[in-house]
Amino acid sequence: MQCHPKVSAWIKYAKFEMKNGEVARARHVYERAVEKFADDDEAEMLFVAFAEFEERCKETERARCIYKFALDHIPKGRAEDLYRKFVAFEKQYGDREGIEDAIVGKRRFQYEDEVKKNPLNYDTWFDYIRLEESVGNKERVREVYERAIANVPPAEEKRYWQRYIYLWINYALYEELDAEDMERTRDVYRECLKLIPHQKFSFAKIWLLAAQFEIRQMSLTGARQILGNAIGRAPKDKIFKKYIEIELQLGNIDRCRKLYEKYLEWSPENCYAWSKYAELEISLGETDRARAIFELAIAQPALDMPELLWKAYIDFEISEGEFQRTRELYERLLDRTKHLKVWISYAKFEATAIDALNSDLQEEQLQSQLLEQKRECVQHARRVFERAINYFRTTAPELKEERAMLLEEWLNMESSFGELGDVGVVQPKLPKKLKKRRQILAEDGPAGYEEYIDYMFPEETQTTNFKILEAAYKWKKQKLASDDD
Repeated sequence: MQCHPKVSAWIKYAKFEMKNGEVARARHVYERAVEKFADDDEAEMLFVAFAEFEERCKETERARCIYKFALDHIPKGRAEDLYRKFVAFEKQYGDREGIEDAIVGKRRFQYEDEVKKNPLNYDTWFDYIRLEESVGNKERVREVYERAIANVPPAEEKRYWQRYIYLWINYALYEELDAEDMERTRDVYRECLKLIPHQKFSFAKIWLLAAQFEIRQMSLTGARQILGNAIGRAPKDKIFKKYIEIELQLGNIDRCRKLYEKYLEWSPENCYAWSKYAELEISLGETDRARAIFELAIAQPALDMPELLWKAYIDFEISEGEFQRTRELYERLLDRTKHLKVWISYAKFEATAIDALNSDLQEEQLQSQLLEQKRECVQHARRVFERAINYFRTTAPELKEERAMLLEEWLNMESSFGELGDVGVVQPKLPKKLKKRRQILAEDGPAGYEEYIDYMFPEETQTTNFKILEAAYKWKKQKLASDDD
């Protein structure tokens, strides 16, 4: 053995002793070999031979201990055959728990190999973590989480961080829900928020999860501090909305107002924020404050969804019974846009703008007053439709379809008025629908024809007829002149 100090030589020595029936001496040889070669490159071969020796001696527990000792000490990259032998051993001699341990060990080996090849493959880390969580060893779970989060994306671009950030989220949730270690949970959130380059991008989700954790720990101050930092360092719609929701549930109205002010200072074009701020004041009965907010909102030079804001303002004035203010709002809106929907909405409003009746009057007088008001509503609605039709006829004649739709709405409204309505007012103005064909032009030239609907309005029909008569008169005049010649 002194001439050939190799693992293979020691194995042959042990087999020689075993062949001669010297089991104790053979075991002693293996034990001496393990002492010498536990860290050798060929240690895997030695441990496999030693375990198989114990297996032949019917010492299954000894064999199992050797396998487990070897798996803990030999690097994963050099233990592939060892894992295979161990799994086969457990399938033959182990109980269900032992077999599961062996399979977990094999899968652990596979994951180790994968993360070694590509440590930035976060999906593999997730699978590896799930495996360790199923085993239930807290220290191993934490170790894998720590190794996973240490692989920070090399580029400070949000798309590379999208998957990575969920490692931190899952880690925090594990510490809170499974390990039930609140201080470690708080540390995980804190370290994650430190790591994110907020000046380039941020994640509202992690801020909100950290704040919600503090609320669950009854630490309102901690939650406010986190959300305040979020607004200061990386303001986002989700953060403002959640912070306002929390303060509203707590009944802190002044804090809600301050948050809305910061929200709108950060995003003055945000119609959602303006509407919600006004809604808050309306719910508190502060109509003057709500009106002032709406006025500030529509005065902004740029808005992301102005139609929703104007609708909210108009609906507010209608709900307050301020019909004159509502009319003024519609007129101001028409100064900005002559969109078909605005005209129709204005007309529908006028058709239903009935003032409160005097309850002191007799029933007959009440009915008379109501009828009179309905007549006025009909007249007001007709005036709006007439203005709209005149606009589309004179200023925007190319918008034929919109004009036709407007007339259809007017006709339907006259029908809905019952005895007060008069469809005869609208019917002479209705257009004729004409099916026409037009050429389709592609980049490389004509690409066939398509059918479309055109509208011929009464005044256009009269103009066309006049042109035909004029042409016929000219033709007749020319013919008479040629006959005289």
